[in-house]
Amino acid sequence: MTRPRAASDRFVAQLPTHTRSGVTVLYSPLLEIRRLTAPVDTKGIAGLIFTSANGVTAAAALDVDRNLPAYCVGPVTTETAKTAGWDAQMAGATAEGLMASLLKLRPQSPLLHLRGEHSRGSIAERLTGSGLTTREQPIYQQHLLPLSDEASLVSEGEKPVIVPLFSPRSARHFANIWTGSAPLYLAAISEATAEPLKPLGFEQLTIAREPTPDKMQKAVKKLAKYALRVEGAPGAD
Repeated sequence: MTRPRAASDRFVAQLPTHTRSGVTVLYSPLLEIRRLTAPVDTKGIAGLIFTSANGVTAAAALDVDRNLPAYCVGPVTTETAKTAGWDAQMAGATAEGLMASLLKLRPQSPLLHLRGEHSRGSIAERLTGSGLTTREQPIYQQHLLPLSDEASLVSEGEKPVIVPLFSPRSARHFANIWTGSAPLYLAAISEATAEPLKPLGFEQLTIAREPTPDKMQKAVKKLAKYALRVEGAPGAD
C-alpha cells in the first residue's frame, strides 16, 4: 500500500475478505503528509472546499472556522469533515464532479479551497473563470518517501507484487524508485496516474473505471485474482 497509513488501512478494510486472505499486505507510503502552520484567513469567505481527508485534518488542526459550510469530494472526505465539526456535504465523487455540482448549485461565494501544495485540476481558477469566485490556500505538504526496507526486499523476490497508485505524482515517484524484478501488477486510479507507469516492466496495468475508492478496490481485486491464477503462487504481496 502506497498511501499514508490511515488511508491505506481504510482501503484495505474495504477489500473483500477473500481478497485480503489471499495476499500479504505491506505498507510503504510514498508520501508523508506534513501540515503547514500559516493561519487561514476566512474573513469574507462563504464556504470551504475540501478535496481530501488530509485537507480536512490539516484545517481542523489550524482551527479553521467550523461555522462555514464545506463542499467535499467523495464520502471519506465528507465524513471526515462532518466528524471534525463542519456542516459538510458531498458535492461530487471526483474533483470534476465537485466543480460541476458547485456551478449548478451556485452557493454564496467566495469559496476557499484548502488543499495540499501539490494539487491537480486548478479547481479555484476554473470555478472563478466560470463565475463562482474561489480562492485557494495550501495547508499541507506531501513529501516523497523511498520504498520501505520490507517493500524493497519483496521487490527482489519471486512472488507477484500488487501496487495500487492513487495520484499521478505518487505514480511518477514510484516509477522513479522501482528497481525490483518481482512480477509487478499495477492498479492506477486514473489514466493520468497510469501514464508514468507505462515504461515499467509490469505484468499487468489496470486502470480504475472511475477515480473512486470503490472502483480502485475492484481493480485490486481483479489484479489479485489474476496474479494468483497466472503465477500459481500461494500468495501475493
